[in-house]
Amino acid sequence: MKKNNKDREIDIHLGRYEVFFKQRYTILYNLNDVLIGLWFLIGSICFFWESTKTAGIWLFVLGSAQLLIRPLIRIIHRIHFHRYANKNQDEGESNS
Repeated sequence: MKKNNKDREIDIHLGRYEVFFKQRYTILYNLNDVLIGLWFLIGSICFFWESTKTAGIWLFVLGSAQLLIRPLIRIIHRIHFHRYANKNQDEGESNS
């Protein structure tokens, strides 16, 4: 781990664990985006017929709720990754 005081950024290099964390959350993020698209597409189609407008409204509400989930996935990813990185850094310092 390397601290850069000029930018106040921290670079963490954990090898395969870094890739594991990125892959897991990238899949969640992309799956969420696909579902958002489906809900809005199906909801839009529901508005063509009077009998399915209520379903369309609920699908729009569902899609909107999932838009709120997008930043939460990123926040949880960062928290999870930083906890893991800090744990490994602490273990590395105690082994030195």
